[in-house]
Amino acid sequence: MAIDFTTDEGKVRLLIADLDEAAPVLTDDIIGGYLVLNDDAVLLAAADSLDAIATSEVLLAKKIRTQDLSTDGPAVAAELRAQAARLRERHAEDNGTGAWFDVVGYRPAPHAEGEEYRW
Repeated sequence: MAIDFTTDEGKVRLLIADLDEAAPVLTDDIIGGYLVLNDDAVLLAAADSLDAIATSEVLLAKKIRTQDLSTDGPAVAAELRAQAARLRERHAEDNGTGAWFDVVGYRPAPHAEGEEYRW
């Protein structure tokens, strides 16, 4: 089955370079779950997907060195997390979030302005 890059799942696959149709890294259900968690924001779903792949890389690959073979799972994971951070920055730039102000929670003062504290 060919990947449809016009769907949100296909766009996420394109961003995370999960293009092997025979053996995808993530299933459509997993990508769909990340899309739901991120309110259908493709860039954020791709970032979460890369974070998940990075976590798997650290858990499975580790850092191994034998006589003629060397793997560095933590280094691969760090690069995947850096790419995820770039996708989140791109999402913030595209949507104007975090550029001018941040929303903070409102907590009213425990007393009226100018009123003395009563212990």
